[in-house]
Amino acid sequence: MKRVIVLGSTGSIGRQALEVCRWQGYRVVGLAAGKNLETLSQQIAEWRPSLVAADKSLHGELKSRFPWLKLASPEEVAALEAEVAVAAIPGLAGLSPTRVAAQTGKRIALANKEAMVAAGPLLWQEVEAHGAEILPVDSEHSALFQALLGERREDVAELILTASGGPFLREPQDLSQVTPEMALNHPRWRMGPKVTIDSATLFNKGLEVLEAKELFRFPLEGIKVLVHPQAYVHGLVRFVDGSLKAQLGPTDMRLPIQYALTYPERAETPLRNLPLPGELEFLEPDLNRFPALKVAYEAGRRGGVAQVAVSAADEVAVEAFLAGRIPFPHIPKILAQVLENTPSLPLTWENLFAVDAWAREEAKRWT
Repeated sequence: MKRVIVLGSTGSIGRQALEVCRWQGYRVVGLAAGKNLETLSQQIAEWRPSLVAADKSLHGELKSRFPWLKLASPEEVAALEAEVAVAAIPGLAGLSPTRVAAQTGKRIALANKEAMVAAGPLLWQEVEAHGAEILPVDSEHSALFQALLGERREDVAELILTASGGPFLREPQDLSQVTPEMALNHPRWRMGPKVTIDSATLFNKGLEVLEAKELFRFPLEGIKVLVHPQAYVHGLVRFVDGSLKAQLGPTDMRLPIQYALTYPERAETPLRNLPLPGELEFLEPDLNRFPALKVAYEAGRRGGVAQVAVSAADEVAVEAFLAGRIPFPHIPKILAQVLENTPSLPLTWENLFAVDAWAREEAKRWT
């Protein structure tokens, strides 16, 4: 029986990963969560994991409800003996436990794009040194991974990520009037607030471009974005002869999650007989309307710690927008300002955390 650890178990990806574990009869041996007491309690009662990590404010109540429970840090949960670790703790907070999962030789089902964006080359060093494995959980990167299988790298001309376009693809004309409630109303996906706002600014797609660059070790100039409102084609690979391979499927994150857990096998799901859409539309992204995507590309071109800086600044800017302190168009302006001021430093573990802390303070100056 495959043993699974879920880092970020109470979030959207974590809950769906646990549903896939139910489908497949896997054993969940570790859970790491934040402050969602009731959801975490339900998960503990169902899975009876060996270790659980949670915000310290929950420890007393959890011990009261589950006297047998062993509480630990996310890193200790990540170090448990298991075949797969689902890395779904958002932001740079997920980097340390993901690193531990790599150091303990696991397959990492990677949903935390910031870890790869900020520390891709460093994470690959850990993976290769300890015999670990990374399989993407993002639907777009899973699509690219599947389309690249069996192909020679020298035959690949470009990687194409699709974007739904979010809630503001065409309306309203004036994005300065956008409220957090409007931005959180995504037309296709039900996700956490941070990733939903990132989808509305298209910075989420910028992070995915940077993640693809690091995950597939592919040149940035060969990674493109197309807006695809139907969200049925998740990614395409164009080859040097002009051929294209695409991965298509229902708008359901359980599919790429399951693929990362079961690869190289494909297991049956309740989704296999869903109908195909009658229309597939592809549009070039409007970089004037969504300048955050342009900022992400510029960070990728600069290299070093630039990707760390914009990723950290975005967390601060999104939080400020959700709290009503800045208007929606101010988010990409903060990212651009922080990127402009980012020091030119090589990427090391020490520089990564130092620049992350600096970028957060720098971003706060503009909120």
